[in-house]
Amino acid sequence: MTQAPPSAQHAPVVHARGLTKSYGGPAAAVDAVDLDIRAGEAVGFLGPNGAGKTSLMRMLSCVSLPSAGSLSVFGLNAAKQSRDIRRRLGIVHQDDILDSELTVAENIHIYGRYFGIPRAVIRETSAELLEFAKLSDRADARVETLSGGMKRRLSIARALVSKPDVLLLDEPTTGLDPQARHMLWDRLAMLKNRGVTLIVTTHFMDEAEQLCDRILLMDEGRIKDEGAPQDLITRYASKDVVEIRASGEEDVPALEELAGKVGKRTERLPNRLLLYVDDGDLALRQVIGLGIDPRNCLVRRGSLEDVFLRLSGRSLTG
Repeated sequence: MTQAPPSAQHAPVVHARGLTKSYGGPAAAVDAVDLDIRAGEAVGFLGPNGAGKTSLMRMLSCVSLPSAGSLSVFGLNAAKQSRDIRRRLGIVHQDDILDSELTVAENIHIYGRYFGIPRAVIRETSAELLEFAKLSDRADARVETLSGGMKRRLSIARALVSKPDVLLLDEPTTGLDPQARHMLWDRLAMLKNRGVTLIVTTHFMDEAEQLCDRILLMDEGRIKDEGAPQDLITRYASKDVVEIRASGEEDVPALEELAGKVGKRTERLPNRLLLYVDDGDLALRQVIGLGIDPRNCLVRRGSLEDVFLRLSGRSLTG
């Protein structure tokens, strides 16, 4: 990993002010975002599809110029020194861009040559990366034969061939089954422990909680708020949430009647009512006592989904 000069070691790795991306429509895809990311930090942009996460990542990875505002990465001007910045970045795109007709090892080798890394160094590095990605036994397999989880791990391994200081991952586990997602999380946690700065976009709240030191909640191109996962939950949600689902239209009046009777705050969604409470079990007993069928009730802990709902008025999957 490249060592920053002493004067830059405490400066943000990413520094943006008023960062804006517009494609000519009535609203900007990214709207005047201010951002600082420190070295070694794992930062997640959490929001629904269309929130502006991918457009922001394209600017941070220096493949798309800002429409307005300023951006520096490693203290370098992103508009003027993008090539120097990209040499120190690892990028994992939302869609895998692997060469499916080549083998696993060949994909890493060719990507290493793109960075001008000597063949002997690539061979040594490739063996380490395949072991890291748990793909050593598939080194000679064609990419087209890999599962979705294997392809994502290969994409990460390939992005690490240049030993980047910062790894950007756009929706890294979309489409993966739970086992593959957890394995990928383990690999990313290992990178963070090695000091690699992680910048992740996701619309999965559990992924953001699992991976990130700090979360920035995005919607309509803007940062709604930011903070450590548990701090955001404490600030905007509650310890427990009682979810009450309507089994039919006849249940709607009863749900409406609950609002204000149980819990500190309620949120009414199209097919359910959320009660924000300190004691879920006690609240559940109160709800059942008011005549609600317990089969329609669920008690869970407060989550980032609740935080986003409070800030934006809609769910992360909405």
